[in-house]
Parts: sequence; structure tokens; C-alpha cells
Amino acid sequence: MSPRDTGRARYYDAEHLVHRLFDTASSSRTVQIAGTELTLPAEARFASVDAVRDYVRRVLELPGVRERFPRAAEPVSVRERRGQRSAHYARATTASGDEFVRAEIAIPSSESRWALRELVVLHELAHHLDDSEGPGHGRGFVLTLIELVGLVLGPEAAFVFRVVLADSGIS
Repeated sequence: MSPRDTGRARYYDAEHLVHRLFDTASSSRTVQIAGTELTLPAEARFASVDAVRDYVRRVLELPGVRERFPRAAEPVSVRERRGQRSAHYARATTASGDEFVRAEIAIPSSESRWALRELVVLHELAHHLDDSEGPGHGRGFVLTLIELVGLVLGPEAAFVFRVVLADSGIS
């Protein structure tokens, strides 16, 4: 059993700030943060769960991700999640027909366009790649997410996460 995830709400509040920065960046994609002006990368938006599935597979095949995260060699299934409130990662689960699935990401789609974005998918992938024994949104997860975002979206996006999370008291 993993430790209680007491910092989850505070983490999500900080992550929503990062999402808003990406959403409200000027047309030139520049933002000012921590006294630094930087250009944010374009964030992918997905049209379907199938597109998310393909993206997850491609991210896990990136050489930098494979070198850094041993769990990248373990596949992750992606399915549509009923409801609109949250995306979800399960390390091990039972799928329909009692078939055992080692790792699974469930993403709301159709009316839940908020979930069909790259930052949400990377968040769920960070859960998969995090091999720490800490809480779900604890230090191990945070470090994994920042590094994954840096490898996939670039150092500017990782810097934004680092600054916003630190300013929110999350380390």
C-alpha cells in the first residue's frame, strides 16, 4: 500500500496554474516567469483516445525516455474513461472480460476536451514511469513529471513546472 497522498490537492492547484500559463500564452507563446521571459512549446491537443494511445506509445519509445526511465519498457494501455471529471492511471487492473492489464491510463474524451491535451497525458505517464515508493503526487512523482516534460516538451516547459511547483510549496 502506498503512503497517503496528502499533497494531492495542493499539487493539482499548482498544475492548473501551469495549464493556465500554456492556455493564456500570447500568440508568440512567450511568458514571463521568475523574472525570465521564455517561449513555451506548442502543446499537442488530441482528437481521440486512439490519438492519445499512439502518442503514449511514441513517448515510451523515445530513446531519452527509455534511457532515463526503466518502466518505459513496460507498455501502457489507454482507454476511454466514463465520466468527465478526471483522467486516471492504474499500475495494475482488471479490464473488461476479467483480462489482467499491467498498466492503464483512462482518459475522458468527447465532452471532456480538457483531458485530451499533452500535459494531462504526460501527467498520467509520469505516474507510470515513477518508480518511487512515495505518495501518488509526492516528490518522486514531481521529479519524474518535470524530467519527462523536459524530455518531451523541452527545458522551457520543465522550467515552468519547476518554478510553479516550488512557488506552491511543492518540492
